[in-house]
Parts: sequence; structure tokens; C-alpha cells
Amino acid sequence: MSRLRITLTLALAATLATACVSGEDATGQPAAGNAGGQQTELRLDYAYYNPSSLVIREQKWLETELAAKNVKVTWTLSAGSNKANENLRGNVIDLGSTAGAAAFQARSNGTPIKAVGIFSQPEWAAVVVAKDSPITDVAGLKGKRVAATKGTDPYFFLLQSLHEAGLAATDVEVVNLQHADGKTALERGDVDAWAGLDPLMAQSQTDAGSKLVYRNPGFNSYGFLNAREAFITEHPDLVQATVNAYEKARDWIQKNPDAAVALLSKESKVSPEVAKLVLTERTNLTVSPVPGADQRAVLERILPTLVEEKQVKTEQDAKTALDTLLEPKFAEQAAKP
Repeated sequence: MSRLRITLTLALAATLATACVSGEDATGQPAAGNAGGQQTELRLDYAYYNPSSLVIREQKWLETELAAKNVKVTWTLSAGSNKANENLRGNVIDLGSTAGAAAFQARSNGTPIKAVGIFSQPEWAAVVVAKDSPITDVAGLKGKRVAATKGTDPYFFLLQSLHEAGLAATDVEVVNLQHADGKTALERGDVDAWAGLDPLMAQSQTDAGSKLVYRNPGFNSYGFLNAREAFITEHPDLVQATVNAYEKARDWIQKNPDAAVALLSKESKVSPEVAKLVLTERTNLTVSPVPGADQRAVLERILPTLVEEKQVKTEQDAKTALDTLLEPKFAEQAAKP
């Protein structure tokens, strides 16, 4: 064989070798020791404001189910809806849990996510003041310092509450702190009020005597499970598996309330009394998991406030997001008997 022919033959062999997908041999078949082909990753968040996520993570249902499919499941803690949205936007997680208002704002501002499930109807936000505060209502916040985590349900709760009381966001000084830091600031006297979030809010009530001076369940948007649009397109089976697990968790919590309280207490480091308050008095798990008319109605009510307070780029962006955010097909399938 001539030197030229040998050189061409070796070059062709090298090309074929490098063209093989990782985990495959030169025939295009899975390589030995990697029977499932290249490993896929399912990246989820868990959050103390989302008890179902704590159950799914602790029970390892998805890890067990997906191991045979060569899918690796990883978990990232979301300290608030804003962090969940940041991680979805930054391609750090594939599915994340937020308040409905936060998901709506994120999509309005260009984050390509869709709500694939509803994990609860919580009353997880309220306006909170310290035990000895003279403030008794939202009107009393005028000119005061209020801690809130921008981009989360408590922040949107605060905006709606101010508007209802005839005030604007500019009538208070919003101190942008993550939820745990807002609780600490309130209890130390560094701020006059806090737009609180459970279970931290319930803990502050129980342990520090903090007072909820304004509650309104209608201002709390639902708990949304959101997925990146690209992931929905690429891995609809994994989205379905996750939504199915959420339905399993909802059922598990209702059948095992004491164990659910213990888990929330352990994970979020609050007392069992606080965890019980959150789960039994402020979390409705019997709501339909299918994103639909009820959630749209809440977001329609929030939309004018987001526009007026410049929390979205334009009103048209918000209207478009409202029409495209909800994706019910996975929850519809999961809810089938």
C-alpha cells in the first residue's frame, strides 16, 4: 500500500472515531458499560415554601424511577422565587418552584419558562411588624422602611396592599433583602415592617411575637412549578415524570401529615409547631394541579400593579406572557385516575 493511501486510511479512521457521540462506539451503538447511552440530567429545585419538593427529594422517587433510564437527578435550594427564576434563566435548573406572580413577571421580562403544574394554594405572605410596633395597618407604613425580596410573592403582596390602601411603592422605602434577612432585620428593629414569607413568617410570629397586620389570601398567588421551554421541548418525558412526582407528593402529605410536618421542621429548621401552622392553616394542597382559569384570574388582577410599578417592560409584554405562561397538558395527564 502506498504511503499516500496509508495516510488517507488513518485519517478516515480518526475522523470516524471522533465523530462518535460520547458513550457510543464506532457503530453508533452505546459503548460497553454505558447501556443507556449518554447520561441525561434532570435538575430540580427544592424550597421550604414548597413542601412537596421536600417530600420528593427525601423519598427519592425520581432517582429510583429514572435510574434505569440513565438519568441523573440533582437538586438546588431556592431561597425564594427570585432565586428560582435566576436559576431557570441561567440554565442552572430545568424545573423550579415559584409564586405565580414571580413566574408571570419573569416571563413578561423575557425568561422562557412555562408553568407546568400548581403545587399549592398558599397563604404564605403577609405584612408583618414587630411585637411592640405601633403600626396597625398598611396605611401606617407611609414613610417607613419595609423589608421585601423583590421578584417574589411577598413583594407583589406588598405592592397590592399599598395600592389598596391608596399608597404607592414610592410612599415607603423598600429594603431589598432575601427573606431570612428580612426576618432578622424586622426582629432587630432595622426596618419598620417586613413583607414576610412562610415558614419564616410563622417562625417570627411564634418565636418573636411578630404581628401580621395585614392578611389577604387573594393577594397570594399560587405555587407554580415552572420548566424551561427548551427542556419541555427536549425532554417532555422528564417533565411529565416530575409533575407525576408532585402529584404523588401531594397525596403523601395528606396521608402522612405528621411525617410531613416533621420533614418541613427538619429541613427548614423551624419548630414542629411552626411547621404545623404552615402546613395545616396556610397551605391548601387540595387545589387542582392543572394551571388554568383560577391562576389566570389572579395574574390578571396583579397585572395592572406590575405595569404601574414598572415591574415589567411593557403592558403588552405582560399580556403576551399571560397568554403563553400556562401549560396544562402535563398536570392534566398526571391528574388522570
